[in-house]
Amino acid sequence: MKDLSMHVLDLLANSTVVGSTRIDLNVKDSLKENVYSFEIIDNGKGMSPSLLAKVTDPYTTTRSTRKVGLGLPLVKMNCEQCNGGFDLKSELGAGTVLRFWFEHNNIDRPPLGDLADAIVFTAAMNEQIRFVYTHTTDDGTYVFDTDEIKSVLDGMSLNNADIIKALRDMINENLKEIKANQ
Repeated sequence: MKDLSMHVLDLLANSTVVGSTRIDLNVKDSLKENVYSFEIIDNGKGMSPSLLAKVTDPYTTTRSTRKVGLGLPLVKMNCEQCNGGFDLKSELGAGTVLRFWFEHNNIDRPPLGDLADAIVFTAAMNEQIRFVYTHTTDDGTYVFDTDEIKSVLDGMSLNNADIIKALRDMINENLKEIKANQ
């Protein structure tokens, strides 16, 4: 994948189709610690131990529409190529926690890309799921919570072109304010 936001978009999509009612995305973007880490937590159906053991094999997928699943294998490979790591925990009926990280200054680390777009797109297409996105840098923390957004919108759909643009702009402004390192 060209950038990290594409990995995040793909992995968030996995969490939306497993019965999740809440998905958290936590990003740590620290030059001081030289780490760019991502954590995706969902309360979906989780994975069996046997599926969990082979889920990073590209020929393992739960989808019936195709015979390969490249999201997890690709992110794992990219992390390992950038002195990072990959950790996946899951329990049937309790959800999944995926953590992956990169050495921030590694020359092979993909750029961040348009993370705001990935988050807003996923939230707009899955309004029944609560998304909480927390981005922490050396200069501060920004939190985007769809429950807060929905209360301000007073019943308006997130899946509206003007709302989508406003949310993307809002996230990008806040990321700029905390000096998110792209």
